[in-house]
Parts: sequence; C-alpha cells; structure tokens
Amino acid sequence: MSLTLQVAGVSDLGCVRQNNEDNFGYDGRYGIYVVCDGMGGAAAGEVASKMAVDTVLTYFREADNLGHYPPVGEPVAGVSERANALGYAIRLANEAVFQSAAEHAAQSGMGSTIVAVFAHKRFVSIGHVGDSRIYLVRNGEIQQLTQDHSLVMEQVRRGFITLEQARTSDVQNVILRALGSEESVQVDLDELIAMPGDVLLLCSDGLTRHVEDPQILELISAAPDVRSAASALIEAARAGGGSDNITALLLRFEAQPWYKSIFRRVLPGGSPKWQNSI
Repeated sequence: MSLTLQVAGVSDLGCVRQNNEDNFGYDGRYGIYVVCDGMGGAAAGEVASKMAVDTVLTYFREADNLGHYPPVGEPVAGVSERANALGYAIRLANEAVFQSAAEHAAQSGMGSTIVAVFAHKRFVSIGHVGDSRIYLVRNGEIQQLTQDHSLVMEQVRRGFITLEQARTSDVQNVILRALGSEESVQVDLDELIAMPGDVLLLCSDGLTRHVEDPQILELISAAPDVRSAASALIEAARAGGGSDNITALLLRFEAQPWYKSIFRRVLPGGSPKWQNSI
C-alpha cells in the first residue's frame, strides 16, 4: 500500500510583531518539509530563517541530481541514510547562517530554529534544532516528537519547575541550541513509519505558546482538510494573544489503491495527470 500526502502551510505575523521572522517551505518531489523561526532583531531573523529553509531544500534538490547525499560532518549512528541526509542538510544550513552572520555586521548574532521532515515512501525522518516543534496526530491522540532546546524546558526536564510554571517563565525566549549560534551544531534526528490517517504538524513556538496540545488535537481532528486545520491553528494562536509570529505546516498521510499510484484520474480533455506518491 502506498501513501499520498496532503500538505498545507500558513505563516502569520501575529498580533504584536512588526515583521515575520518565521519561514517555511517544502518540495513534494523530494519529500522535504521545513519550518524555521528566525531570531536576531530587525530583518536579520527573517534572513536567517529563509536562508535555512532555502539551504535545506537546495541540498535535497542537488542530492537528487548527484545521486547521493553529500556528507556534512559525521553521520549519526543508529539512524538511516535518509535521516542522516536530513542531518547533513540542517548542518549545512547552520554553516550558511553562521558564515553570513560573521560576514555581515547587520546580521551579527542572527540565528534560527528548524524543524524538518524527510518523507520517503512510508519512512519518515525528522530533524530539529531549537524550540520549534513536530507533533504526530494518530488514532485520536497527539504526541510531541521533538524536545525543545530551550532553557525553560530543560528546567522542566530536570524537575526544577513544572510545566505550568514554564508557561509563564521569564526565560521562555532563551534557546540553548540554534542554527547560526556556533560554527557547528548538534542535530536531533529520529524516524517513524507513517500510517494512513497520520498527521504531522511542524510549527513555530508562536503557536505552542498560546495553543496547548489538547486544543491542537481538537482543531486538527475537527478540520475537514489540512488547509482548514492550519488556518484554525493560526486563528487559535491569535485569539490566545498572538505574541509572536505563528507558523503551522501540516502533512496528512492517506492510503491510495495501487492503481492510483500510477494514475490519479483522467482529467477532462482526456490527459492523465500523474499522482505524486510516497
């Protein structure tokens, strides 16, 4: 059984910020999906997040032409070649942001979080740096697949504060790991097998600051499609205060019969349209 993907993404300024430092992008031909949340003030955050998205997408496009995934740093043990390819792309994005910040005074100190998915057939690799998140919605339940690289969540993990205290902490903006902060970066990688009906949500912290997991699950489950779900999530975050830029990118995996993996349908006029499947 093959799977197809419905994909939709929305990025919103929010209710407070004057510019949007979030960026997202995807290329279904290569199964790569990315959300980045920039930081650095003025326009530098926008530069960093766009640079990171573009670098990751370009890596996979060029790798397809080359026929292999060029290594960037050492591979991570215990994960597949696909997951390591995602790690290489994210490391390359880190190098691009770090070098640009070093070469341009106006961009000094800029950085970005990143969450990324590489989907190939039913195999899904995820990678992240920072406090943007990836969620899996499956069988009526929601699971956070990433761990925030932030000071406040590290305090929660160590038992110093509760999750409730973390939501009102004064250090919510302190990130322990980000693209561009140092010459090299540690990328967290993981993998899963996609099931029909699965939904993956890639989002910036502008969403999760104002919309808690149960409400995220409710909004995604109630929406008729991923476009509606993305819009509903954005509106919920704005209604909750919208104190930051808000980005939501959703991927829904759907089963398709074997014959539809070859042809989707015959369009009016008689010409077949190819269906992208994973």
